[in-house]
Amino acid sequence: MSSLPMIRRRDKLPWAHGRSRTFLRRLAGRKVNLIAGLILVLLALAAILAPWLAPHDPLVQNMSQRHLPPLSPDHPLGTDNLGRDLLSRMLFGARVAGQAAATSVGIGMAIGVVPAAVAGYLGGWWDTILSRVADTLLSFPPLLLAMAIVGAMGPNLTNAMLAIGIVFSPRFFRVVRAAVLSVREETYIEASRAIGTPTRRIIRRHVLPNALSPLIVQVSLACGFAILSEASLSYLGLGVNPPDASWGRILLEGREALFYTKWPVALPASAIAISVLACNLLGDGVRDSMGNDRRS
Repeated sequence: MSSLPMIRRRDKLPWAHGRSRTFLRRLAGRKVNLIAGLILVLLALAAILAPWLAPHDPLVQNMSQRHLPPLSPDHPLGTDNLGRDLLSRMLFGARVAGQAAATSVGIGMAIGVVPAAVAGYLGGWWDTILSRVADTLLSFPPLLLAMAIVGAMGPNLTNAMLAIGIVFSPRFFRVVRAAVLSVREETYIEASRAIGTPTRRIIRRHVLPNALSPLIVQVSLACGFAILSEASLSYLGLGVNPPDASWGRILLEGREALFYTKWPVALPASAIAISVLACNLLGDGVRDSMGNDRRS
């Protein structure tokens, strides 16, 4: 009897490690996945190291150096309409984008994942009520719903991240619920019920781990949408408050100087587009790699 747990652990670990190695090999087998991952890693490093990489204080104004073009002395990316260094503001804008993506996706998962597991596993009126709540939230356009929430709570970054997280929650709910519905009738779930395993333990130990694959894909895609949503809310004046730096805020302020220079608009717009594209490409790569792994 004492050797049984050891045999089960030896059987389990090589399978798990082998599956992880297969997934990583397939994910790294496509150049587009590597490029997307490298872009996101560089953006994350830029956000983390922004206080040390920024050549100037992003909030300091110098009206004598307004609208400087890129490659100007001491200002590699030029300056904006208030003489603030664009490179410094872009770096701190990356920090805001990363913070918004991580926090809003975390809030969306916290709100959506556990109710989805309960609804999918228990079914009945639990499933009916929670699914109707998710469908109601999904019936609103995402950005419009986020604008309404921020407008009611007040425009700032914290409320913007909370609003984006609430918008994400029904999407996480649907993904996890669908995965749980496909798992709950498996033989090992029925065996766990038969031996009297508590429902809470079954959901935590067996159901949620099997919903992890589609959840990871959804997280990758949601990060890109979070970056875009935060920039949109800041552009509309419902996100980061001035004078703090955000890609959406830089884009808004650069729009007023289009007659003088296009760089304050082109730089944040390019950063937003590249970040969102990298998140979507990496999400597609993760989905394809996991799909191949499941089919093998």
